[in-house]
Amino acid sequence: MDRPMDFPLRWLNGLLMTVALLCALLMNDPARAQAGGAFLPAGPPHIRAALIAETATPKAGQTITLAISMKPEKGWHGYWENPGDAGVGMSVDWETPPGVKVGAFRHPVPQRLLIAGLMNHVYEHDYAILIDVAVPAGLAKGTIVPVRGKAHWLACTDSICVPEQDDISTTLTIGDGAFTADDRARFDGFRANLPRPLDSQAHYAVTGDRIAIAVPYPAAAPVGKPWFFALSKERLRYAEPQVVRRTGDMLIVESKMPQDAATSGELDGVLAVSPNIALKIKAVPGAVPAGGEVVGRAGDAAPAADLTFAGILLALGGALLGGLILNIMPCVFPILSLKAISLAKAGGDERQVRREAVAYTGGVMLTCLALGALMLAIRAGGTQVGWAFQLQDPRVIALLLILMVAITLNLAGAFELGTISVGQDKAGQGGASGAFWTGALAAFVATPCSGPFMAAAMGTALLLPWPLALTIFAGLGLGLASPFIAIAWVSALRRLMPRPGNWMNIFRRIMAVPMALTALALLWLLSRQLGPGGIALGIALAVATSVGLVLLGRRQQQGKGMNWAVAGVALVLLGTAAVAAPPLVRSDKQAANEGLAGLPFNEQKLAALRQAKKPVFLYFTADWCLTCKVNEANAIDSDAAKSGFAKAGVAVMVGDWTNADPAISRFLEANGRSGVPLYLYYAPAAAQPQVLPQVLTPATLTALAKG
Repeated sequence: MDRPMDFPLRWLNGLLMTVALLCALLMNDPARAQAGGAFLPAGPPHIRAALIAETATPKAGQTITLAISMKPEKGWHGYWENPGDAGVGMSVDWETPPGVKVGAFRHPVPQRLLIAGLMNHVYEHDYAILIDVAVPAGLAKGTIVPVRGKAHWLACTDSICVPEQDDISTTLTIGDGAFTADDRARFDGFRANLPRPLDSQAHYAVTGDRIAIAVPYPAAAPVGKPWFFALSKERLRYAEPQVVRRTGDMLIVESKMPQDAATSGELDGVLAVSPNIALKIKAVPGAVPAGGEVVGRAGDAAPAADLTFAGILLALGGALLGGLILNIMPCVFPILSLKAISLAKAGGDERQVRREAVAYTGGVMLTCLALGALMLAIRAGGTQVGWAFQLQDPRVIALLLILMVAITLNLAGAFELGTISVGQDKAGQGGASGAFWTGALAAFVATPCSGPFMAAAMGTALLLPWPLALTIFAGLGLGLASPFIAIAWVSALRRLMPRPGNWMNIFRRIMAVPMALTALALLWLLSRQLGPGGIALGIALAVATSVGLVLLGRRQQQGKGMNWAVAGVALVLLGTAAVAAPPLVRSDKQAANEGLAGLPFNEQKLAALRQAKKPVFLYFTADWCLTCKVNEANAIDSDAAKSGFAKAGVAVMVGDWTNADPAISRFLEANGRSGVPLYLYYAPAAAQPQVLPQVLTPATLTALAKG
């Protein structure tokens, strides 16, 4: 059943568009403009428009790309081609010489802006709309080709809208088609913001007032906060939350439809999967898989007002239970062993055990609350982040690596430090302080763990008002600390703990092993985030930390105290290196091509191979391209293809388009493609490459190698 608000929203949308169009007509009528000047906006436009060309000297018969560059003032926004519940997209009345053909607009991926229940598809920053322009053949060099038009758009803030217009123009001169480096780089940036066409067929199914859209997307490919922007109008309720499920190699987007919406025909739109991946799809009626796991919480799967008290209690219970289960997860258990040994050493001293348990709980809960508050603040600023967001930053990983190496050496007995040591001569000295920081560390490193019951609880927390959301985060911390609270206040559990003895030293040495494995895992994570430079950085930090702490341990064995000045300088240097070095050693290109067979795509390298008369197999792929992954597994990575290429001396080159790569975008466009996969074979003597079918077999590739 439709919401009572549905008709008024659609009526308001129509009214806004009508008023905007009437204003635009008035602006086009000079007599009306003079008579009604007070009605029209004064001063320069709030969104400045300019028409720029990728090359000002195209060849005759060449198709080039122009861009309408739009620069909104702060606080103002323009609209996507489907503006949503309110607004008007851009239009241009072109004036061009005979034979010049102007193509359709290509819009960048928009943003969502919800105002008073109306969903707007907008651009709140500088953006560019691309247009392909075909220049007629047969024109002599030096011929002037003017391209101009009257552009109309709507500029809005959160409270006011102004229809605007301006004359946009550029002058082309027939020449050699050369690009300047600056123009090429600028248009590369524009192309990076466009959605990429999906090569596979999407389907949708309608049940009652709900629609489910099935989009092929490999199960191993990353997913952020998906959202489907409908290009086909009046097919979805734009402001309605969207639920995204993942089942196998498919993403299922579910939402509600407006009253009297079409239930057949093609459905066009853009699926923004993550900040770096947006796919342009065309769905047709068909089967949509059931079941699957909810991912991303893209559309805030339920508004906070719809959450019942029982639902909030269920989420809190899930957070408590999820935190409890985290105690046995591999990423947390080694840290907790520190606290367990400390409590065992306290023995029967009930007051000390309770004091340390309270301190430990305080460290856990304050860390969970701080991370939760920071995450909510970042999301409120418009950036989509999730739980464990801090571990996506290689600088945090580098700092954690230093800490894990230090804890490993401490457990192994290389040195002693009160706040993390379990062998203090007097358990009461520094016990509460050590317990607090152990709790903080346990909560911090627990964030990448995903235990049962946690996902739903954390997803619900992101939909609640911030006081209730922080309550859920506090519940997670309480669940994580609950075993130690139970031991401190339930004497029967305390009696089950072993008495202090030599077993503690043995257990401590054993726990050094999982801590060392944790450090190795962090080193691997650095390599995934930064490429080979991450491995070198991680090893350097680990070695420097180890050398410093082993020297400290030797001083302790000799009965000497810590040189705090030297220790402070060393700590500052290590911390500075961990924070400053990651951006310097990042190797995104290597990381992007990791796991793919072949040389990373490079036009200069390709030209050099062809000049050397070497056969080349060039393919373009993406992690979100299901066809690509099937071809790689069944054909490109097959032993037959690899052996055939090796015998024939065929060079293999690969372009990874998972994240927008302007060089690949240009190359695809130059070869008449707007998406992947694309498979090309360059024979040594051929002037042009052979375009291979989109479905490959090992026999297809081995036949190429045999010539």
